[in-house]
Amino acid sequence: MGANNMLLCQIFFCVISFITTLAQETPNNSSIGTASVSSDTQLVSASSLACAAIQLDLGSSVVEYSGSEYSATVQGPWSLFNSLDRPTCIVYPRAASHVQVAMSKIFSFGSQYAVQAGAHSAMVGWNSISDGVLISFAHMTNTSYNPLTDTVTVQPGVHWGDAIAAVEPYGVSVIGGRASDIGTGLLLGGGISFISPLYGWSADSIKEVDVVLVTGESVTANATNKFSDLFRALKGGANRFGIATRYELYAAHTGTKEDKDWFGGSIVYPESSSVALSNASARYIREVTDPKAGLIVLMQATNLTPVDANVIIYLFYKGGSLPTNIFGDFLSIPNTSTSLSPLSYYDISNLISGSGRGNGQQFGASSWTGDEATFLNGYNHFMNFTRTFETDLLAADLIISPIPRSQWTANKSRGLNAIGDPGVAYAAINFNLIYPTGVTVIPERVNAGFQLLLSQASSSPGLPLYINECDASQNVFKTYPNFSALQKTYAKYDPSRFNVRHTAGLIGL
Repeated sequence: MGANNMLLCQIFFCVISFITTLAQETPNNSSIGTASVSSDTQLVSASSLACAAIQLDLGSSVVEYSGSEYSATVQGPWSLFNSLDRPTCIVYPRAASHVQVAMSKIFSFGSQYAVQAGAHSAMVGWNSISDGVLISFAHMTNTSYNPLTDTVTVQPGVHWGDAIAAVEPYGVSVIGGRASDIGTGLLLGGGISFISPLYGWSADSIKEVDVVLVTGESVTANATNKFSDLFRALKGGANRFGIATRYELYAAHTGTKEDKDWFGGSIVYPESSSVALSNASARYIREVTDPKAGLIVLMQATNLTPVDANVIIYLFYKGGSLPTNIFGDFLSIPNTSTSLSPLSYYDISNLISGSGRGNGQQFGASSWTGDEATFLNGYNHFMNFTRTFETDLLAADLIISPIPRSQWTANKSRGLNAIGDPGVAYAAINFNLIYPTGVTVIPERVNAGFQLLLSQASSSPGLPLYINECDASQNVFKTYPNFSALQKTYAKYDPSRFNVRHTAGLIGL
């Protein structure tokens, strides 16, 4: 580096040091970064100031502005739409203290920011950002099991497939995602697992969580300490209440990969079986109460010129066979292929990788009670939508996830979550759009049609939406029975509403 550049850098970092000191001395209830600081630094963006201040404290190995790791992180998100942003800098924490430093500078300078854990989000901007600070947990990916406490500790950068593999030799598992590529953000959204009917929401497996608040303060929240309100809010509040840096999870005793305690697999059906499968799914939601049963239904419209539809279901039972009183409808419907066998939970957790990248993704959520007319109405609107926009899409899925009563009652003693029990069995519905390679922005006409679909196939009255499968336009929090308490908790821990103003996420708080 030339002498002039060195001098400029030294001057710049002196300015940063001065501004950092000024910001730290400014009362937290003032508009830090927008009133007290920005008037003196109008030529430098808030994100540039925050990045320089973080790098001054943590060093260039933790804070990067370019390079191969920076590029890999930027290009890493599952949805193409989130791989197009270019952060001002990327912070790669190795410890929670690094996140504290980063968040305190972000807060002081009023910078925009985003957090990337597993990067498996379909919501635009939830794990990527331009002109802002990106915190990537690519270096915090450890999983460990403590047999004395019977808990699994995971760092926020881990993917569930890796976490499950790490603890499988001990005969235990985590209540992770149904696709191995999904990350720990699943927990903050509530989380649905293949074994949720037995063990509850994924978030219900959290014993305690370390979380960095918007000011940079780090706290440990659990169901019984003074942060119990925050603990509940984190279990379904998505990214609105802080940055989780450690999860301690109750272990699920699922056995090793050699323990074939389950039976099941997948069945593929032609489009001609769709109506029968829609009816069977509604009856399953309404009638099945056995927590040892697991199901997910994927109604797929692929090769959308013209539409070629089929249905694939994944079905399991903890036992030696699939009981006909539970799965008889699905087993009797004409299919094109069947793959059923004894399985371990480890086998089940690896059936769906979910790692495909390179295409823009868009989610939308609904929730339906087990009524055949509701299901068929939703399916028909879905197919009408796909046929209307068949030249604009690569594929589209209508995904049905049962939420039985046992999912709410299995671990009720561990404390309530943010979602709130609606008191009935229902299905979480995910409409997933996959755009062709090269489409970098959601087309306005398709989005308008998608919003119409979401209104046509709207939720049954009184049911909460599932955050992890929602569209950015959906006010999920308002569907929570616990909404008013959630609002109070947010106001308590982020009174200046910094998170809502400075990072993308759920609307409505």
